[in-house]
Amino acid sequence: MNVILLEKVSKLGNLGDQVSVKPGFGRNYLIPQGKAVPANETNVAEFEQRRAELEAAAAEKKGVAEGRAARLSDMSITIGANAGEEGKLFGSVGTRDIAKAITDAGESVTKSEVRMPMGVIRELGEYNIDLQLGSDVVTTIKVAIVAE
Repeated sequence: MNVILLEKVSKLGNLGDQVSVKPGFGRNYLIPQGKAVPANETNVAEFEQRRAELEAAAAEKKGVAEGRAARLSDMSITIGANAGEEGKLFGSVGTRDIAKAITDAGESVTKSEVRMPMGVIRELGEYNIDLQLGSDVVTTIKVAIVAE
């Protein structure tokens, strides 16, 4: 299935690229999310007319994400958790807990923006956590897990 991307999609392409994807990915994710349209003659002509408008919207969205990244880059969060004597947590600290702590500190972040490729945190300590605020915008914050 060939589609025209309406915004940058990581590991797939940039705005305006015509890419070939599996039919299920196109029908079930890209098209319903508004990230792409099927690549036919009508949609190609319509896209070329709207290209400047879509590029301006993408630039505005990136500017907003970079502003949020600048505010978050200096942030340091402390999360209290129940822990044993050796520093192991009773439970874990995940994306939801980190997003809630950042939101409580005054900056709105959703759990889908928190990136934890190594999985949840299960020990006390200080960690660097990435926040992906846009397709190209990633910032790092410090999260300290302390015993309650």
